[in-house]
Amino acid sequence: MTVPMHEAVLYESMEDGRVRCAVCSHRCTIMPGGRGICSVRENIDGRLVSLVYGRLIARDVDPIEKKPMYHFYPGTRAYSVATVGCNFACKNCQNAYISQYPREHDGRIVGDETTANDVVAGAIEAGCQTIAYTYSEPTVAIEFVLECMKGATAAGLSNVWVSNGYLTAETAAAILPYLDGINVDLKGITDAIYHDLAGGTVRPVLDTMERLFCAGIWVEVTTLVIPGFNDSLEELRWTAEAIRGLSPTIPWHVSRFFPAYRLVDRSPTPIPILEQARRIGLDVGLHHVYLGNVPGEGEATDCPACGSRLVTRSGYLVQENRLKGETCPACGEALAGRFLPA
Repeated sequence: MTVPMHEAVLYESMEDGRVRCAVCSHRCTIMPGGRGICSVRENIDGRLVSLVYGRLIARDVDPIEKKPMYHFYPGTRAYSVATVGCNFACKNCQNAYISQYPREHDGRIVGDETTANDVVAGAIEAGCQTIAYTYSEPTVAIEFVLECMKGATAAGLSNVWVSNGYLTAETAAAILPYLDGINVDLKGITDAIYHDLAGGTVRPVLDTMERLFCAGIWVEVTTLVIPGFNDSLEELRWTAEAIRGLSPTIPWHVSRFFPAYRLVDRSPTPIPILEQARRIGLDVGLHHVYLGNVPGEGEATDCPACGSRLVTRSGYLVQENRLKGETCPACGEALAGRFLPA
């Protein structure tokens, strides 16, 4: 397979042919012939090149709730796309066959050749409201993702990222005109958790959340609760307080861990721990805390003012939506999020 050469954005040339990438907070300095931590951005003769431009490894139609996005056009569908590669190496990654493919296959890049126009056309043909950049980290494929986002916006579609949040201010500025929503994976609130689990630090993630929220982007947050890593009640409270400090309207998804990839030495998260996390989130003042990977009451959206059931879900599918646009039919309270007209 011949990998197309497409010059990267957001990098600077340095002496001795080195380049410094500025799309994610690792800010890799890359020697000639080398690649960044993501394994999909290569220095070729002093030029940084994206190796995954126009190379989709996955495309599918999902409920928007699967991202998970519960306050972003509930009940609609998202055209979900991904390339290989990631700037994290999470031990628990459920999509490691996508995100870690180049690392585990001697740098090989795979994916079907496509164009941004094809992606937008596919989303329209599938009846999707949104294009979701998901399954792996969209930051590392910013050149192609950005072209798709521009096309989607021009066609009247929405753009959603499912991201680890490790992007730079420069990348945030580039996507802001076209980004409508994001679910940020907040693994915990300490650098120790990030270092042990993924390879990174927490500050850039918190900065991304604040930067995008303050710019008017709809933000939801997911924390996968992993036994022995981030499941202490103190850690969960700190995480909830960090989200609450930004806004009580940000939905927090506390999701159940199942053994995956290189983290198979522990059991799935006990459901009582998730229920405690939900209570903690509500106690610190968050309006909406959802249980992920646990079908049932924890998936439902209730009015934060009167408690009326607004959206009933089962396994990411909306069973009933009683919202009148964004308004609670019982008390008239406006629900925070992005909703279709009544």
